[in-house]
Amino acid sequence: MSTPPVREQFLVISALGTKPMVLTNVLSRTCIENRCAVTNTRLTRHGELSALVLQVSGNWDALARLEANLPALAKRHAFHVNVVRSSAADIRPQALPYVAYVSAAYRPDILSELCQFFIDHNIELENLTCDTYQAPQTGGTMLNATLTVTLPPGTQISWLRDQFLDFADALNLDALIEPWRPQTPA
Repeated sequence: MSTPPVREQFLVISALGTKPMVLTNVLSRTCIENRCAVTNTRLTRHGELSALVLQVSGNWDALARLEANLPALAKRHAFHVNVVRSSAADIRPQALPYVAYVSAAYRPDILSELCQFFIDHNIELENLTCDTYQAPQTGGTMLNATLTVTLPPGTQISWLRDQFLDFADALNLDALIEPWRPQTPA
């Protein structure tokens, strides 16, 4: 009689603090000390705050120990923390990763319109970066967004690209969608 495979377990930790290096160092060290592995992480700065999101794997007792230690750690180092149990992402071998780049004069509705376009076409969002800045010549507020999406199997890529470009033209967005390529160090 064989035993069923053990499904890998994860914690997703999100933390907000004013010192990004301390935040990253303290949380990654605490994961190691509790016999957990950081499998995925992102840090972004938002004004005076930094947001750190970590996906941490380990066996159930290591994750439970880490989870129990986080509130005291957050209090000691003056950051806010939130923890959620998670499972591994579903493997989608036939899915195609694409990246959409958008640049435009800032309007509050652009991000929601982009998301609605992809929802309407049954396309999943994997990663999103969106920044605003002041245009040097005009002083107007500009938006740059990069969306990494996953196209479902069977998607007609040329048709989708045409739909996306028509959508972008209708909203006066400078946009491009192309296959995702892994970043390789130079």
